[in-house]
Amino acid sequence: MTWRKILEWDVAQSERMRLLDPKSIWFRWAAFFAHTGDSWFWLIGLSVVWLVSDGPWHTRAALLALISVLLAVFVLGIKFTVRRRRPEGEWGAIYRNTDPHSFPSGHASRAAMLAVMAVGLGPTWFGILLVLWAPLVCLARVSTGVHYISDVIVGFVLGLIVGWIGLELTPLLIQSLPFLF
Repeated sequence: MTWRKILEWDVAQSERMRLLDPKSIWFRWAAFFAHTGDSWFWLIGLSVVWLVSDGPWHTRAALLALISVLLAVFVLGIKFTVRRRRPEGEWGAIYRNTDPHSFPSGHASRAAMLAVMAVGLGPTWFGILLVLWAPLVCLARVSTGVHYISDVIVGFVLGLIVGWIGLELTPLLIQSLPFLF
C-alpha cells in the first residue's frame, strides 16, 4: 500500500467518524471531551494544584506540568516540520487559527502522556480515571473534525512513549530541579 492510499484511507475514515450536527448531544459531548485535553486547561489546573498542595500532589502536579510543556514543544516541532493541514470545517476555530497543523495531535499525545504518568505516579483512582479519559479525547478530536485518525494515533503513541520516559526520568528530574518539587 502506498502512502497516498494510506492517506486517502485516513481522510475517508476520518470523515466517516465525523459528527456533522453541532447541535446534537453527541457532538456536544465530543466538544466537551475535545476541550478537556486543552493544554491551557491542564497547565492552569496543575499550577493551582502545585501552588495549594504539598507532598505527593505537589510533586505530581510539577512533574505532569513539566512533561506537558516538554511534550508540547516536541509535538509543535513535528507539526511545523510536517505541516499537515487540519481537516476542513468550522468547529474548533481556536485550534484552526492558533495551530493550523494537525499532525500529530497534541491533545492525543498529552492525554496519553498524562494517563501513563498518572498510572505510574498514582493514586490508583487517578490513573484509572485518566486511562478511561484519554481515548475519549482522541475520539473527540476526530469526531469534531479537527484531526484525522492518523493524527491521533501517532499523537497517542508519542504520548505513551514520552509518558514512559517521563516516569523513568522522574528521580533525575526531582533531584535536578528541587525548587519545583
